Amino acid sequence: EKTLKSLIISAEDDMGKTQLYGLMLRGDHELNEVKAQGVLGLKSKISFATEEQIKDVLKCSPGSIGPVNLALPLVVDPSAAVLSDFACGANRDGYHFTGANWQRDTADYVIADIRNVVAGDASPDGKGILEIKRGIEVGHIFQLGTKYSEAMKATVLDENGKEQYMSMGCYGIGVSRIVAAAIEQNNDENGIIWPESIAPFQIAIVPINMHKSDAVKETCETLYDQLTESGYEVLFMDEAKARLGGMLANVELIGIPHRIVVGDRGLEAGSIEYRHRRDTENQHIALKDTVNFLKEHAFKAS
Repeated sequence: EKTLKSLIISAEDDMGKTQLYGLMLRGDHELNEVKAQGVLGLKSKISFATEEQIKDVLKCSPGSIGPVNLALPLVVDPSAAVLSDFACGANRDGYHFTGANWQRDTADYVIADIRNVVAGDASPDGKGILEIKRGIEVGHIFQLGTKYSEAMKATVLDENGKEQYMSMGCYGIGVSRIVAAAIEQNNDENGIIWPESIAPFQIAIVPINMHKSDAVKETCETLYDQLTESGYEVLFMDEAKARLGGMLANVELIGIPHRIVVGDRGLEAGSIEYRHRRDTENQHIALKDTVNFLKEHAFKAS
């Protein structure tokens, strides 16, 4: 933390000429190239200067670079700018300075944020501390500027009535990545547990021995019609002679949030069996209250 990391990057300036720039970071920090490009106001992508470029311009090897008497535009990260009595290269092979200080030993430089954040940094709004977590990119935005609007001569009138090229952007959403991320974070040993907002079905109707019972069949069909008319996506497990255990396992594997089971024994008592995918116990709901119960508990389709 008392050592300075000196980086030399290469980029084309506004005139198309290759220019070298010096970037200074604290020794334990890493450069954020996007931030650096923005701070320098460069349109072209930056890259690290080659050893040949550095030796040609600075007359020393990369390992000997430092900010003292560095004949390049210089940007210093705030975490490095607060260092005092630090060690750095002397811009001469085989030599390093110790006890260096910015105001005493360096010429003009710009202080700007050019590093990657690390765990423990203050949050941008100043209300907390940053934590670093692994994530998955599910969308992106690109700033296109006027590259394509100039090519297409697409303009708008500004407040002065003067034509200006449109500043353009684009975005993309990774639907398949969203699905993968949702499943990765919502599952158990039995299968998927879909968030209700993206579940392929909100409700599953599972009949018991429907091929043997007209009452079960009629009740399931009535519930299916009522629920679909209410705006729900409903999966009716109407597989002929399918075993109950297999159907219940499939519903859990698919991850449907709400499950109702209809059988002769329950109908005789005037009830159906309900379970949410995240629950472990069944509830017995009065048949006449089933639709209203689900309206209160299930995600309502818009």
